[in-house]
Amino acid sequence: MEKRAIIVGASSGIGKGLAELLVREGYIVGITGRREALLDDLKNSAPNSYIVKSFDVDDYSNIESNLDELANQLGDVELFILSSGTGKRNPKLELSYEVMTLSTNVTGFTTVINWAYKYFENRGGGYLTAITSIAGFRGFSMSPSYSASKSFQMRYMEALRQKSRCDGNKISVTDIRPGFVDTAMGNGEGAFWIASVEKSSVQILSAIRRRKGVSYITKRWFFVALFLRLIPSAIFERVRV
Repeated sequence: MEKRAIIVGASSGIGKGLAELLVREGYIVGITGRREALLDDLKNSAPNSYIVKSFDVDDYSNIESNLDELANQLGDVELFILSSGTGKRNPKLELSYEVMTLSTNVTGFTTVINWAYKYFENRGGGYLTAITSIAGFRGFSMSPSYSASKSFQMRYMEALRQKSRCDGNKISVTDIRPGFVDTAMGNGEGAFWIASVEKSSVQILSAIRRRKGVSYITKRWFFVALFLRLIPSAIFERVRV
């Protein structure tokens, strides 16, 4: 029987790369995103392997119904990946952007992940994955709302991982923490160690299958994460990043 997955945020970047990789491995993949034309282009590359459901994660009131419909179309979903999000530098602290970032990366994220966790509770288990970021370890002055929202995501996934373990419900909760990836959002000013979407997707899928709680993409970003955790606040506060 063909395995089935849902990827929220599959129109480009890591989400698209993961969708293509899963299809090559024989999955039927439900793909979502705001840009329906890009989702249709992906579906046209393998019409029998994709089911498209276009919606915006900022439209909170309709997220659950859209995901219900997609899951019903797919049948038994064993893997759920949340890859949608927003982020850019905001050194002038434009309030509209700060609020928009939190809307997508906190409220939208929570609504989607909450649905997926409950779906797998009812199913009796599954693989629940979210793409967070190395940026969640500290508050960065050039992108305050982004780093804060990624910290929220990391802690939320940790809480669900704890809940799954304590409840014994066989949900594998994986937090993927990328460094810089060759995408529109990840390949910005000051980027280094930029990984291809293809390499990142392979490492992400490997981490999911090994039921890793946390995985750094690519693997060497573990050392950056360690450095960020250890650097004293008195020093970090003097660095403009």
